[in-house]
Amino acid sequence: MQTFDTDLFVIGGGSGGVRAARMAAQRGARVTMAEAGGTSGLGGTCVNVGCIPKKLYSYAAHYAESFEESHGFGWNAAAPTLDWSKLKENRRTEISRLNGVYQKMLLGAGVEIINAHARLVDAHMVEVAASQDGQSVTKLFRAKNILIATGGWPHVPKFPGHELVLTSNEIFDIDPFPGRLLVVGGGYIACEFASIFNGLGTKITQLYRGVQVLRGFDDDVRNFVAAEVIKKGVDLRLNTEVASITKTANGLAVQLQGGESVTVDAVLYATGRVPNVANLGLDQVGITQGSDGAVVVDEAYRTNVPSIYAVGDVTSRVQLTPVALGEAMVVVDQLFGPTAGKTPKKMSYEFIPTAVFTHPSIGTVGFSEAEARKEFGAVSIYRSEFKALKHTLSGSDERTLMKIIVDNATDRVVGLHMVGADAGETVQGFAVAMKAGATKAIFDSTIGIHPTAAEEFVTMREPVTNT
Repeated sequence: MQTFDTDLFVIGGGSGGVRAARMAAQRGARVTMAEAGGTSGLGGTCVNVGCIPKKLYSYAAHYAESFEESHGFGWNAAAPTLDWSKLKENRRTEISRLNGVYQKMLLGAGVEIINAHARLVDAHMVEVAASQDGQSVTKLFRAKNILIATGGWPHVPKFPGHELVLTSNEIFDIDPFPGRLLVVGGGYIACEFASIFNGLGTKITQLYRGVQVLRGFDDDVRNFVAAEVIKKGVDLRLNTEVASITKTANGLAVQLQGGESVTVDAVLYATGRVPNVANLGLDQVGITQGSDGAVVVDEAYRTNVPSIYAVGDVTSRVQLTPVALGEAMVVVDQLFGPTAGKTPKKMSYEFIPTAVFTHPSIGTVGFSEAEARKEFGAVSIYRSEFKALKHTLSGSDERTLMKIIVDNATDRVVGLHMVGADAGETVQGFAVAMKAGATKAIFDSTIGIHPTAAEEFVTMREPVTNT
């Protein structure tokens, strides 16, 4: 009979790993978790260098604009100035607080936390390498089950001068504050940082090699938000790539393919993330991986090695924190049973809402128009574009976009998209209705809250297209 040191060994202390470890321990399992970043890494990308600090900086970036807009409402004050050091200090304090909250929750549940890198030895054995008194110490743990939850890592392609760029891991603490910043990439991370630093007062140039930013989003949303960020001052250049970067006395000289050049103080590369699988021992154990290194799992998040599971960004499915949390709960329920009186959790990838914190922000759930036409055939499109009530006095020329996509055969609302203030907050509620199968008739019969932007979603009566 085999004996094990622990029932579940979790590699990685990000969102998925922490959730799985804590919930498994609360159900009586012996749980050990290794986090290479130590306690300061608890919470993973989202807490440390992702969702949380990015949203805090997004809030900060709105204030200069808000002060300017306040003049239309009768407020008069001196132009504000940004204390970049203070913002960074306050962010670090809050992130440290959250790291401590995660640690307290884990220890309170009975999880053993090891501040070290872990790698697989075989189907049940994990080797942990730590530093003790200046010496490298290794320890072996025999685990009944193992969960890989190591997340993702920013990817920077190789080109002359690539070593001079920053990624989203370092940009939060950039020093000094950049007067000129080049953002390379067209995904949501690139677009968010372009908006954030533009709002904070940096001169932003954004490059994307494609025809339009935010590939995979609804085309109306893509075109609309691109136009809005350009109005706010972002120099967005499409169909453009970096050829080389050289350090000069005047900054970083960036040579573009095609002959143009731009000189900036810093370059942020946000051209995608890859699964964080380096030195995990996956090859040694024979775990199947995708072309990008992602750990391949089945519907139960089990790898081809039956005792080893994986959740979150390391599997390259849907790279969102709430998705990793949901996947972790499926694993816990499967291994240790559901909460008393509850049925085992299942993960659905349909109608996952998401937000992009550009300025203005994006909220979206369900199918894009192109996806809906491919999936359902005949659809009806409802679209509204307007200036929000606030901006009738603010002096801002920012506009709001709202769009609904309806499957003609069932009248079900299968896509809902918004670009505008607090889009994520607005769309979250509609996502619940859509998950429940709400039809356009139900939307039409719902009374709007007036005056709000959100009421537009229940007052759009005439489709712009119906094919």
